[in-house]
Parts: sequence; C-alpha cells; structure tokens
Amino acid sequence: MDTFIQQIINGLVLGSMYALVALGYTMVYGVLNLINFAHGDVLMIGAMMGVTILQLLQKVAPDLPGIVKLGIAIVGAIPVCVLVNIIIERVAYRRLRNAPRLAPLITAIGVSILLQTFAMMIWGRSPIPFPQVMPSEPFTIGGALISPTQVMLLLLATAAMVGLVLLVERTRMGRAMRATAENPRVAGLMGVDANKVIVMTFAIGAALAAVAGVMWGANYSSAQFAMGFVPGLKAFSAAVLGGIGNIYGAMVGGILLGLIESLGAGYIGDLTGGFLGSHYQDIFAFIVLIIVLTLRPSGIMGERVADRA
Repeated sequence: MDTFIQQIINGLVLGSMYALVALGYTMVYGVLNLINFAHGDVLMIGAMMGVTILQLLQKVAPDLPGIVKLGIAIVGAIPVCVLVNIIIERVAYRRLRNAPRLAPLITAIGVSILLQTFAMMIWGRSPIPFPQVMPSEPFTIGGALISPTQVMLLLLATAAMVGLVLLVERTRMGRAMRATAENPRVAGLMGVDANKVIVMTFAIGAALAAVAGVMWGANYSSAQFAMGFVPGLKAFSAAVLGGIGNIYGAMVGGILLGLIESLGAGYIGDLTGGFLGSHYQDIFAFIVLIIVLTLRPSGIMGERVADRA
C-alpha cells in the first residue's frame, strides 16, 4: 500500500508538469489549429532562466527563504518565456496561418532546434545543477514521502490550472479566445481582434511552461539545453490523449500520463524484475496513448467537430 501511495504521489507530481505544458499545446491548437512543437523548448528556457536567477540570488541574497527564492525565479522566468513565445508567433508562425499545415509544422521543428542552439551557446552543453533552495526533509503521507518542492509544485500547478479555467470561462479575453477558436472569421466580424487573442494565447501558454520549467529543474535538480524535448513530446501526447483543443482534456491527459508512467514503472517494473523499470517508463504512456487513439481518435474528452469553413 505504501508503494501504491508513493507511485500515486510521483504520478501526480509528474502529471502536473505535463498538464501545464499540455495546456500550451492545446490552447494554441484550439485557436490556430497549429501544433507548436517548439513549446517544450520554452519550458527549457524557463528552467535555464530559473537556475540563472537562483544562482544570482544565492550570491546576493543567500539568507532569503527558499520558497521566496523559488518564487522570484518563477516570476523572473515568466516574462522571458512570454517574450520568446511572442517572438516565435510573430516571426515564425504569423505569416504561415493560411499555409498548408506541413509548413508551420516544419517551421516549429526548426524553431525548436534554433532555441536549443541558442541555449547551448548561452548556458553551455553540460547540465547545470539546480540550487537546492527548498528544505530537503520530506513529509510523510500514509507511509509515502513527498518533498517540499513537490508540494509547492502541486500547489502552483493547481492554482495555475484553476486560474486558467477562470480566465477562459469568466473573462472577456476568455470569451474572445473561445470565439476565435470556434470560428475566427465570425469572431472578427463581431469585433474580436484575432491577432491580440493569438498573442495572448501564446503568452499564457509560455507563462505556464515557465512555471513547469522552473519546477521541473527544481524537482530533478538540474537543467540543460536539450531538456525540453522529451517533456514537450510527452506533454503533446498528454494533450492528444485528453483531446487536443480541450483545456480540461489537457489537464486530464497530463495527470493520467504521469500516473501511468509512475504506476507502470513501479509495478510492471517489479513484475519483470526491473527489465521494464524506470529506464523504460516512457513505453507505458505511449502504449496507452496508442490504445486510446485507436479506440477513440479524438481523445478522452475530445469531440468530433466539422472542419472550419
């Protein structure tokens, strides 16, 4: 039972990070029908900025509480990631909105490689140790352990997801985003500025990726220029699993993917004597993804919709 609770906690922590990044994928797809494959590298930029800010704080203000330092790192990483994503949208994607779908897909892959190259030039090739600013003594829940960093991660992810839902459901900008996602031409005729909505969508996705990036680095204690590829791929898989274009689906898909990975690595790994343990945990998530998409191509919470006019 202790092992089960531990794997559930690990899965929720991992799934929360996947969900934050998956929301960026699904929001952009919902508004533009575009898969921004550079989004995982925005997470990487957030992590690299986070570790840089924390290193600076360790020198100039070593006596600050760890939670304050981590909060400052997140607040500092968000505007950088937002700026990067807005530049990506303006330079790489805006001119391709009416192009064949293959063109923005190839562009997104090129932007991803470009971001990784710039990050390698700025921060170097080697992994950078993430400063240990939070207490290392874990809490005990039902015999399982959870660190203060993971508790903060879960709280931040929950707050971010609730805030996003309120933004989309209760605000004027949220209504504009939903209208643009439904039919951008009609939304434009009703006075909605599509460019403003799209920029705002990229900005919100980048902010969520920045939070996930800093917390990813804090949880795994390191950051490096290529770290965004695998989390980005899994977050995209989570968005597809939940139903691409559906924000609730992205949340459900991210949490579910994290739980599948943790439970698969913990239990199936034990049953196979470690042969399919943590080193092969990726296969569990993708096997389930294949099964779900075979039985329900639109994803768990996705709906069949007609092509836009």
